[in-house]
Amino acid sequence: MTKKRIPTFKNEDEAREFWATHDSTDFLDWSKAKRTVFPNLKPSTKSISLRLPESILVALKMLANKRDVPYQSLLKVFLAEKVEEELRPRHVKTA
Repeated sequence: MTKKRIPTFKNEDEAREFWATHDSTDFLDWSKAKRTVFPNLKPSTKSISLRLPESILVALKMLANKRDVPYQSLLKVFLAEKVEEELRPRHVKTA
């Protein structure tokens, strides 16, 4: 079966809108797909303003200093770990 040609998009929003309403199997032969790794991709980030109690900020800076890392980086690690933990399915024991 001949696959349809993927259109050229003007921007990401246009591409997102298209793929939200079209099936990729009409355009791609997924049986020929190969796994790949993109080691240099960095997730996009967004700056936010966050108010923290000074005591937490002081403690965070002390922990970061012990690990020899910037406190903002340590905060991101802590947040990522907690978010991952909260999203993990919980196994409920049944009696």
